[in-house]
Amino acid sequence: MPVQVFAYCTDRDANWPEFPHQSGTRRDLSTAGFDQHLIEMVGQIFEKSGGEISQSVYGVCRHLQRTNVILSFEIEAEYLEAIAPWAWECNAILFLPDGNIRDPNGAVLVERESLQPDPQAQLPFPVEARSRKVQTELELRNRGIDTPESLPPVIGECEVHVRPADEVAWRALALFVVAVRAESLATGEAIPLDALRAKQPLAFQAMTPWEEAFLANESPGEDDVSAAGWRYESLATLQWALGLSASLPFPDEICDVPAAAKLMMSVDARDFVAEAKLRPVEQILDALDLNYRLLWATRQAMINNVDPPGGIEGGVVAERQHSLNWLTCFENADWDDVDTPS
Repeated sequence: MPVQVFAYCTDRDANWPEFPHQSGTRRDLSTAGFDQHLIEMVGQIFEKSGGEISQSVYGVCRHLQRTNVILSFEIEAEYLEAIAPWAWECNAILFLPDGNIRDPNGAVLVERESLQPDPQAQLPFPVEARSRKVQTELELRNRGIDTPESLPPVIGECEVHVRPADEVAWRALALFVVAVRAESLATGEAIPLDALRAKQPLAFQAMTPWEEAFLANESPGEDDVSAAGWRYESLATLQWALGLSASLPFPDEICDVPAAAKLMMSVDARDFVAEAKLRPVEQILDALDLNYRLLWATRQAMINNVDPPGGIEGGVVAERQHSLNWLTCFENADWDDVDTPS
């Protein structure tokens, strides 16, 4: 009797297997309701867990959020073993008629009733993402920074959707104005909003709701001024992503604020947007993987009430993570809503 399989693949190029099967449907980001379906799947799993999220359940939910293609097909039971190599290649988790969620080898990641995993089950990650994690961990160990093996790889090249270069440039324009305004407020010599608008008119077309409210407030609170001032770090990160600076220094000190500001003041805004280009995606993902592990290290140090290892500046790491998560479309969140879990 044929077995129906639903494969949730994070690889953008996932396609039908070559072993004998009866093709069903192929859905991807261009399919109406695709995103909503994934959101509902995650919601159902969270609801069934009753708020107690195991590492396996959390990993499956993250996989679903990264899913780019859903393939459904029927296969005769005798060919079930042929699924594994294809599923690993597509970076897929499998939903079978028994209601369990399985890894490419068929081991249970989330059992339908208990939500517990088979001890042998493995969440799939692209090979290059796993390799990146190993290289990052080695680099950090050489700096005397240890992070747990359980921290997963970040998103891989075959999975990621990176913001368009012109959108990144628009964001950089807005961040510059927000940070300059915050800096002037903090020094007690507030630059009038009209003066900023006259100097950087295009930047005001790219403001988020939070940024608009901050700029409109003549006397924002200290916390808001501080948060906006830290946007220089976000700006420096995006400048690096746009290839405007040669490197993204290890985050043991704040960015060179005068250099970041001078760079923005030297560009023509329209040309800046029109000519924007991002550096290679593998470099962006290398930075994301490194920063993700540093973020864990800084938060663990805070929990333990000790100084972060390696002289890490927690504020720098947090801002970079916000920028890199936004850049790589983490949870498809808008700038104001970007989450930075660790």
